[in-house]
Parts: sequence; C-alpha cells; structure tokens
Amino acid sequence: MSSRTDIPDNANKECVGSASDSAGKASGCEGCPNQAKCASGEGRKVDPALAEVAARMASVKHTILVLSGKGGVGKSTTAAQLAFSLASRKGAKVGLLDVDICGPSVPLMLGLVGHEVKQSGSGWSPVYVTANSTDDDDDEGDATMGGTNNNNNGDDYGDDDEEETELGVMSIGFMLPENDAAVIWRGPRKNALIKQFLTDVDWGELDYLVIDTPPGTSDEHISIAQYLRGSLDSKTDGAVIVTTPQEAAMADVRKELNFCKKVNIRVLGVVENMSGLVVPMTSLQQNVPGSMRFMDTATGVDRTQEMIQKLMATCPELFQCSVAVDVFKTDATKGGGPKQMAQQFNVPYLGALPMDKELCAACESGRRLPKSAIASNALEAIVQKVIESVN
Repeated sequence: MSSRTDIPDNANKECVGSASDSAGKASGCEGCPNQAKCASGEGRKVDPALAEVAARMASVKHTILVLSGKGGVGKSTTAAQLAFSLASRKGAKVGLLDVDICGPSVPLMLGLVGHEVKQSGSGWSPVYVTANSTDDDDDEGDATMGGTNNNNNGDDYGDDDEEETELGVMSIGFMLPENDAAVIWRGPRKNALIKQFLTDVDWGELDYLVIDTPPGTSDEHISIAQYLRGSLDSKTDGAVIVTTPQEAAMADVRKELNFCKKVNIRVLGVVENMSGLVVPMTSLQQNVPGSMRFMDTATGVDRTQEMIQKLMATCPELFQCSVAVDVFKTDATKGGGPKQMAQQFNVPYLGALPMDKELCAACESGRRLPKSAIASNALEAIVQKVIESVN
C-alpha cells in the first residue's frame, strides 16, 4: 500500500500518481484500470473547497482528530473528556466537532441534547458549554461545563480562580428532528455535510479543535483527510488513536494506524481505554446503583451486608483498597496489547484508562469527569501528553 494519497490502491506498481503531468500517459500506466481517468486530468484539479477549509481553519491553532477503526472503544468518550479538560485550562478556547454522522454521541456527552444550531452572517454558530460556571442553562441555549445535570459545588471540577472559558460544539445531532431519528445517508451526502462543517462553522479563534470521528477508514475519514490536507501541520496537529486491549479491537486499530500513515496524518499517540476494571472496596458500603455486591455463587443470593460485617470485624483495612481486574487481556492477545502495538508502529503510547463507573456517569450526564474519580489522574496525564505533543 502506497503512502501517497494520489495513487489508487488498484494502480500499477509503476504508477506516477494521478496528480502528475504524466498521469495516464507514462509507460507504467499501460493496462491500469485508472488510465483513462488519470489521462483526463481529473487528478490534477484542485478542489476549491480546500482553500475554503484552509481559510476557516487558519484561526485554529491545534487540530486533534480522535480516531480508532473500531466501534465501541470509547472514541466519543475520549473526545468529549479531552475537550472538557482542554477547555478547563486557563484562557483556553476549544471546539469539539462531531463528524460521526450516523451515530452522533457528542450532544449527550456534553449535556447538550435538545439544543439547536443557530445561523449568523458568518456561518453556523456552535452550541456552547461554558466552563467554570454553575448557572442553569441560559436563554442563548448554552449549557454549563458540568452539563445540564451538574449540581456539584465546583470544587471537584476545577479551580475557582480560573477565568471563564468556553467550549463550542457542533454535531448533526443538533439538526435532527428528534433524538432517535435515523440518518440513512450515502457517502456523498455525508461528505457534503462534513465539508459544510469545515467551511461554514464560525468557531472564531480556537486554541484546540477536537474532531470526533466514526469507526472505520471509509467515507468520513477520507473526506476529513482530503479537506484538511492543506490545513494540518505535522508539528502542531495530529490524531489520538483509541483502542481497547482485546485483539478484536486492535486488529482494526492497526488498520487505522496504517490509514494515518497513508494520508500523512501524524499520530500523537495511542490511548488504551477500558484497560481494566477498578472498583474501590468502599463501593460495598454504598447502597446506590452500580455499587459492588457480594453474590452467593451457588444460589445468586445477595450476601453483601453479611460479608461487610465480617470484613469490618476481621480485616477493615480491605476498605482502603480497590479491586482491579484485567477484563480483556488474555493469552490470545497478540503482541502484548496496545502498548506493544504502539511500539510496533513507532508511535507514542499515551496511557491507559480503567473502566470507571464515574466516567460512564459523567458521559451520560454530559459533564466533565470529577477529580475524585478513579480514572481522573490517568485521563489528565493523557491530556497533558497530548498538549505537550502539539505545542
């Protein structure tokens, strides 16, 4: 597979590239199924949309794509929490663009379900989530950084002395007639909307634009790569690749890494999501949904309270510990897992995020992961590495 985007996968070995003046005419073009198309000069035409995208993206300092190749590994979770964390930095201006046309999760994960896109003379206006604010939704349709369900006092999410910052969000989810409406579109219509997102959304000046993508390496990814090829800088922009530890996920993530290589998108690093299940023993003492319980293996009877009393009497120190289980790692995992995969592709390994019910709750209620959560330190370490890699 060639690393050049102007050489089709089914081209002859001696292909000079569709953008070459000799395309379709060189001796190596004989017998190629693309010869007639290349000779017509189609490959040398410059899409005018590239200039439009470049003009709009000129106000964005850093573009960070969140990719995977596999569905269900936590791309939207990673993108949402990355955007929340970046926007919490003092003075940071952050945008989050959701190009998952058929499965937009960003409105839910940002606490913006039910909001609509507004138009102005300068284009589409993003829906905004305001950081470091505990106010209810205002009349402009914006939400607080903690989401519409945020009822914390602010101490667990950020420093009170940080200046207010804003996180702008754009998604097809804001345009659907109802939340459960299916988007049944073919490639050209998806590509047209992605182009419109990149040319018509008025982000203003941004420090970071995070782009959440669907799984795979198909229409949406090709469109993003083509439209951004004149805008991405290998020193200041790049992609975060998300995977889970099982081979079924990594097999597709390897394809995504090869995709990035082919279209010349720099990989900022690999995030290992759902790296293991970590549950504090104190969860046994919490009578809330999602708490850990002791079940009788033979009968299925809940014996939690009985076992708590025995543990408190004989070994109370256990309640200062957490239980950790590597759920996905097995002997069948090739090459040792995501860290080794990153090494094989010569890209950074950004870190591992454990399964954490607080992370699930944060995403489903549209707020930033609280600092007290088990996954918080790991997430912030990953975000810091991303920041360092683009600055």
